[in-house]
Amino acid sequence: MSQIKIYGLRHHLAPIRQAMSETLHACIVEAFHYPQNKRFHRFIYLDEGDFFYPEDRSDRYTIIEIALFEGRSVEVKKHLYHLIFQRFEQMLGIGPNDVEITLTETPPHNWGIRGMPGDELTLNYKISI
Repeated sequence: MSQIKIYGLRHHLAPIRQAMSETLHACIVEAFHYPQNKRFHRFIYLDEGDFFYPEDRSDRYTIIEIALFEGRSVEVKKHLYHLIFQRFEQMLGIGPNDVEITLTETPPHNWGIRGMPGDELTLNYKISI
């Protein structure tokens, strides 16, 4: 299970929202072995006056926050980062310097999903990879 928030400037993110969602989802599916139908993306558009970032970033600067069940190995998480950096550059024209990724892991019992605690769910994929 994961929930993903994508932050960036409105004029940059809005036109590429669908392509970014497709690219990001493909990375998650590959790295975490997720089923194709598990996509939870929220785009948060910021106006220029609401988004401050370092001078060495461009207006394509994008922040990705992923909240997920704990249990994946460090190697799997690093593989995800690599995929996102590589594919965002190749498919979206956003260089690695303009992408920041944060993973926040919590135990499944800290999630409430489909009317029950997350640790009582039957998932059709493995968390500990």
